[in-house]
Amino acid sequence: MTAWRVQQRDCGSAVMAVNDAEVVMRPSGALWLEGERALVVADLHLEKGSAYAARGQMLPPYDTRETLDRLQAEIEALDPRVTVLLGDTLHDGSATTRIAPDDRERIAALARRTTLLWITGNHDPDGSGDLAGETAVEIGLSKLVLRHEPSPGPAPGEAAGHLHPCARVKGAAGSVRRRCFVTDGERLILPAFGAYAGGLNVRDTAFAGLFARPPLAVALGKKAHAVRWGMLAGD
Repeated sequence: MTAWRVQQRDCGSAVMAVNDAEVVMRPSGALWLEGERALVVADLHLEKGSAYAARGQMLPPYDTRETLDRLQAEIEALDPRVTVLLGDTLHDGSATTRIAPDDRERIAALARRTTLLWITGNHDPDGSGDLAGETAVEIGLSKLVLRHEPSPGPAPGEAAGHLHPCARVKGAAGSVRRRCFVTDGERLILPAFGAYAGGLNVRDTAFAGLFARPPLAVALGKKAHAVRWGMLAGD
């Protein structure tokens, strides 16, 4: 049986070591690297609602506002030196033409408070475009390398997004499905932070081969709960 050393903080966060770097997995789905004062969020998919509306599928057009509300709350709570947006921050290449002026200004205001670093993703290969912030392909912080898409096979020290991991947790009365972090102690995949981002079950074949041993899921709710692999079910 794998022994995991996970601590629970009063704020509901789960804390453990990944590649010997301490990581704080917050109930919001944000990652906090305390020693670096770095906040990391993945897959915001801003303007996904307006992209669907343009194709005739009318979703409530408030996903960008809700996602920025949650991001702003994390920034206000933690006062990060740098905020890393881990790719697919924008849902598509024309999202910057659809974003509301007040949401554009909110992003600019956040960039005045913290360094906003946009990691490029498959949905937003140009990064921030004409929005406030800086753009990079990846960044190394502490003993981690932060990039959007996981590398094939085990990759010690990698923290990535892209896959939108979710966990279905089995219980006596049934099961619940939650967004989650997933890690084997060597690499980490972050949950999607965006309001409309959705999720992929961690038992999907897309996760096969990424971990050196059966990983741990840290499921999100009022607290971030560590869940062993044997307690997870497929969809």
